[in-house]
Amino acid sequence: MLLALFLIAGTVAAVVAQRRSYGAGAVSGLDAEAEANRWVVRLGGSLSVFGAGARADRIAARELSAAAERHRTARLQLAAARTPAEYVVVTRTAQEGMHHVRAARTALGIAPSAGPRSADLPPSGRPSPGQRPHHRDHVRT
Repeated sequence: MLLALFLIAGTVAAVVAQRRSYGAGAVSGLDAEAEANRWVVRLGGSLSVFGAGARADRIAARELSAAAERHRTARLQLAAARTPAEYVVVTRTAQEGMHHVRAARTALGIAPSAGPRSADLPPSGRPSPGQRPHHRDHVRT
């Protein structure tokens, strides 16, 4: 009976400690994975709208190429990610791709508001100072 009480008390303490660690703004692994997956899917959907026959000038073509590279990289990163920090890297890579999609839309004269909403994107898709750019991981599929 005493052993059962110790086991229950230990389990309760572990659950409380785990909830406290996630309560201060930390993101659980499943939440981070879902968010990363959402951005990768969103980027892929944004790229599919343009299709092969889209009218493209040089700037738009360059931006779409950069967005497609971010999408490939984010998909590879997502497949390999296991920790919340790795999923955050995937999310940032996909968000960088979305910035390139918006730039391509602007270059083509398509209202950026018809694409991803500005409020949904971080202020900049560029890495912050001192942060390693994610898109430099050139891995071909």
